[in-house]
Amino acid sequence: MRKIDYFISDLHLGAAYFIEPRAHEKAVADWLRSIGPTARRLYLVGDILDYWYEYRHVVPQGYVRFFGALAELADSGVEVTWIIGNHDIWIFDYLPSELGIRVVDGILDETIDGKRFIISHGDGLGRIGPGMRAIRTLFRNRLCQILFAAIHPRWTVGFAHWWSAYNRRRHHTGPAARPLPVEPLVQWVEENQLTRPVPPVDFYVFGHYHTVVDRKVEGARMIVLGDWITNMSYGTFDGTKFTMHRVDLEVKNDLSNTGK
Repeated sequence: MRKIDYFISDLHLGAAYFIEPRAHEKAVADWLRSIGPTARRLYLVGDILDYWYEYRHVVPQGYVRFFGALAELADSGVEVTWIIGNHDIWIFDYLPSELGIRVVDGILDETIDGKRFIISHGDGLGRIGPGMRAIRTLFRNRLCQILFAAIHPRWTVGFAHWWSAYNRRRHHTGPAARPLPVEPLVQWVEENQLTRPVPPVDFYVFGHYHTVVDRKVEGARMIVLGDWITNMSYGTFDGTKFTMHRVDLEVKNDLSNTGK
């Protein structure tokens, strides 16, 4: 049996707006175990966790089923790559060393079976506003991270989940709402393709926008993986074809839940 590569993003495990967060996590863990026999590589393309901050001697509560399933995949020989998003930005040393996975902060440029892939969560690409750029810089500043770590988790965790739920409502990415427009990604891909990269890029794979997109852009294919909030979607690459799939799963969420 030829093994294939899997791509998934925006699971947002632990988010305050999931009515049944344990059922959501279990569904993800079950899916991970189901792909074990056929998986060669797994790419987690950001916002896998709704919030995560690694302290030096303790780790946040939760995610046991998910981490266990991920460790099983890595232990079985599946190459697992976690590309950091804007929600799980504060992954440092614990997850890579404990789970045996590769963590990438930024853009991953990788050749798979002779095809060139550019893989990124996508939140910092394209023309984004000065406010968002300032927030991205602040979150990556080492002094700010140290100061944040000094605040007791009883305050930071609750605030993080409240902020996530607030943004989900504000940006209209809940059930039956319009997704974020992907034009910033299209513009970024167009500009990158016009530089005539060598070797040429075959696939651009992104998350972040919570919508499923598969389109040709300047000779390359641009894929946006969707999410596991409304789409239940993921991608596969078999060495030749990239294909999008959906899982038959209903996830109950409630955007009126602010996490308080």
